[in-house]
Formats: sequence, C-alpha cells, structure tokens
Amino acid sequence: MEYRPLGHTGLSVSAIALGCEGFTGKTPEAVRKDFDCAQDLGINFFDCYSSDPQLRSAFGEALRGRRERFIVQGHLCSVWENGQYLRTRDPVRTERAFRDLLARLGTDYIDVGMIHYIDAEEDFRAVFDGEIIQYARQLKERGQIRFLGLSSHNPHVASLAVETGLIDVLLFAVNPCYDMQPAGENVEDLWADESYMKDLHNMDPGRESLYELCARQGVGIDVMKTYGGGDLLSGNLHLR
Repeated sequence: MEYRPLGHTGLSVSAIALGCEGFTGKTPEAVRKDFDCAQDLGINFFDCYSSDPQLRSAFGEALRGRRERFIVQGHLCSVWENGQYLRTRDPVRTERAFRDLLARLGTDYIDVGMIHYIDAEEDFRAVFDGEIIQYARQLKERGQIRFLGLSSHNPHVASLAVETGLIDVLLFAVNPCYDMQPAGENVEDLWADESYMKDLHNMDPGRESLYELCARQGVGIDVMKTYGGGDLLSGNLHLR
C-alpha cells in the first residue's frame, strides 16, 4: 500500500481509503470482515459521514480493539432524525450527533472532524460566522478532534474555507469529468447530462486555483467521488 502525508497534519494515510456508503445494510459481522480485509491490505484511513445509528454502531464493533490502527474522519452537522440522514447547522443537534458518533464508534476522539457538506456561499457564511465553527474549534482545543476539515463539491466555497486558515483537510469531489466543470452551488449539476453536452477543455481554472491554494497552505485533500459515483466505470457513459 502507498501512504501519503495528509497536508500539514503529520498523518500518513493510505492512498485508498474506506468510505461508508457501501456498508449500508450490512450486518456488523460483515462490516468487521470488511475492516479485517482493509487492514490486511494496509488501508488505514476511514471516513464516516453517515449518521445512521446502526451503521455507526457496526463501525464501532469493527474498530473495537484496533482503533489506533485507523485514522478516522468523522462529520459534524450530519444527524439522524425520523429514520433518515439530515444535514443541519443547528449547534444543539450538531453537538448531540457528535456525542453519538463518539459513543457508537467507541472512541473519545476523531482524527479529522469534517464540517459536513458546504456548497453554497450563504451556507459557508452561516457556518463560519456562527456557532458551528466555534463549536468545531472548541472540539479541536479539547482534543476531541485532532484536525479540522470541511467537505464540499464547490471550488469557490472550498477556497473561501481554505483561505480562513482554519481548515487542515478538505474533502472534495475530484475526477477527470468534474474537474472540467465550473463552480456551482447545485451538486447535481456535476453529473447532469446537459453539463456534458458542450465542449469541455482542460481543468476549470477555479478548480486548478483551489488545488494550488491547498498546496501552498499545506491543506490536505482527500477525495470523494473519484469515479463520479460509478459513472466513470459505466459502459454507458459517452463524452463528446
């Protein structure tokens, strides 16, 4: 397995990481077997955006006895209400969901505390001018998260976050198709058919600028949607 430094954090993470969506519906025994396989292959990085309590508990069972072998990235502002996942900016609900995450994972800290899913500039302002960023910084000061992250699909908003100097890690959608698309606040535009009907040439300048900014600031980038949610592996995909 190849390992890479995660920005200026000092963490060394496997080039391949575990997401959590593929674990949905699996038994705790199956989840543990998947973690066994990941460990055998040298995978040491794990992202948990899901707020599903059963899934979180299964992850906790899988991590039992080997928490120190995995670098865990957990999300703030991802909550479970009325049997479904929701994104929130309410500080009370955010704190309650984070306490639940720690309890179900069986740990007292998260390596990377990821502020969940900011694509709109208005949402960015609400988070970074309000109580959520204050709470996240308090968690970092207390050692309950070691490093602060943010997830986004919008290079403009991601750049605003990096420029604050508060972000250690950026979780961002990167692949050859999305990299040609301009910044936008509607994530579904990234995979909409009409977005690929026009000629696309080279990387969008805003995305290129974001990656260069992260390199200068020492902000680590870990990647989601590497294969476009499976679209880039589909034989039905036709690009002009």
